[in-house]
Amino acid sequence: MRSTVEVSNVRRILCVFPHYTPSFGTFSHAYPLMPGVKAFMPPQGLLVIAAYLPEKWDVRFIDENLRPASDEDYQWADAVFVSGMHIQEKQIHVIHEKAKRFGKVTCIGGSSASGAPEKYPEFDYLHSGEIGDATDQLIRILDADLTPPAAQVVLTTVERMPLSDFPLPAYDQLPLKKYLLGSLQFSSGCPYRCEFCDIPALYGRQARLKTPEQLLAELDAFISQPAHPAVIYFVDDNFIANRKATKEMLPHLVEWQKKHDYPLQFACEATLNMAKQPEILELMKQAGFFTVFVGIETPELDALKAIAKDHNNAVPMFEALNTLNSYGLEVTSGIILGLDSESDESEQRLIEFIDRSAVPVLTINILQALPKTPLWDRLAKADRLIDDPKLESNVKFLRPHDAVVASWRRAIAHAYSPENIFSRFRTQMDVTYGNRIKTPAKGKLTRANLRRGLFMGANIIWQIGVKSDYRGVFWRSAWHALKKGQIEAIYNMGFVCHHLIQFTREALRGEHNASFYAAQKKELGDAGAERVDVAA
Repeated sequence: MRSTVEVSNVRRILCVFPHYTPSFGTFSHAYPLMPGVKAFMPPQGLLVIAAYLPEKWDVRFIDENLRPASDEDYQWADAVFVSGMHIQEKQIHVIHEKAKRFGKVTCIGGSSASGAPEKYPEFDYLHSGEIGDATDQLIRILDADLTPPAAQVVLTTVERMPLSDFPLPAYDQLPLKKYLLGSLQFSSGCPYRCEFCDIPALYGRQARLKTPEQLLAELDAFISQPAHPAVIYFVDDNFIANRKATKEMLPHLVEWQKKHDYPLQFACEATLNMAKQPEILELMKQAGFFTVFVGIETPELDALKAIAKDHNNAVPMFEALNTLNSYGLEVTSGIILGLDSESDESEQRLIEFIDRSAVPVLTINILQALPKTPLWDRLAKADRLIDDPKLESNVKFLRPHDAVVASWRRAIAHAYSPENIFSRFRTQMDVTYGNRIKTPAKGKLTRANLRRGLFMGANIIWQIGVKSDYRGVFWRSAWHALKKGQIEAIYNMGFVCHHLIQFTREALRGEHNASFYAAQKKELGDAGAERVDVAA
């Protein structure tokens, strides 16, 4: 639904989503392998805001991961809306400066502004919290007057809009074909209180839900665009935050897929204890879920308890991973280095876990304390929060900083050496991909998909199979897939491995942060100067 605020004036609102800093998880090196792809996923939150604004108002949406907002965009606007995460802080400030250069009113909202409003004192209006009564208040203010206030006005949501009233995201404002993945939201919130996570503080512990009918309408709108991405990622904080609701929603998703001959594959993120939910896992399999991101964080059981992540111990970890694989779900994992419980042996335990688990993709980060988390509060009391641009984290580790960074470097070097990552994908071919349902080819046989497949195939063969220094292990793995009839696996393995190997080599040269949550680029210290070879 749109805002019910009655407005008297036509306003032109420029919604700008900031550019991402490159990371392991956004797969930027894979984009050139795919026709027209420029960015990772459409930004759900700001798309919902754009759709909610009064129908009388003109809205222009710019995702700067596709193209930067131009001078003409700023000249056109009456007000500029910005939303983003902590990692986008630097670019958020740049957008504000450009808007002010053209004399525009600036408004910021989203997770970073809500979690750390002190980062953005220069914005005219700061919207804290989710869409709701504060959003309507902002609409009334801008309708009445476009004069920038003398001091920042903070609007805090008290009554959140139920997810069941959320409007259809403004997909019409973006060319979906330019994204690697689509995005979809079913629920918001997570019942757990992992020490390092800000989700409960920002979005609550009681999962709030959309209706199945909403989801299907969004899917209909999504596939109505030609050349849309073939995979949609559920951006829910925890896909099984409300297990009953998830179980009731999934049959609707299955029926939608059957009705449309399975045009899409799905991915999501959830807690590892979803391995205890066979009914949900079977429905996910039937709905075409192929990947699940799980925050494993560490293979050390005592460490999980220390960070309030002991629900990962509900099922023995390797047993849980095997269960997920048995339903055709390839697991990707979040890993954190720098926890208080770490010892000199932790690095080797992590490397052993990487090899034994055969999880192909692991986003290995150094611990970063986020505002509005129990970790932040605990470290603040202990005077262990630091702000030093020369360091890779804002946490004063119990181990020496350089030792933690060196462990991170050796861990990513091991995980993403060509031989090791391709080996883990070969294991997935043996234990996971064959457990997926066979879906009709009809739903995927579109002109756009055929073009995408031919383009990707040619690029993978040329860039990886001919030009790369890891072409030998690629062809061995591709042959393994062909013998199993898993042609699609060659595409997936090719673009994922290409990105991760290239990104790792850049990271080991000091070109990227050791934490996805650190916004500024760091200079190499003594630990960064250590050479780690990631060649095959």
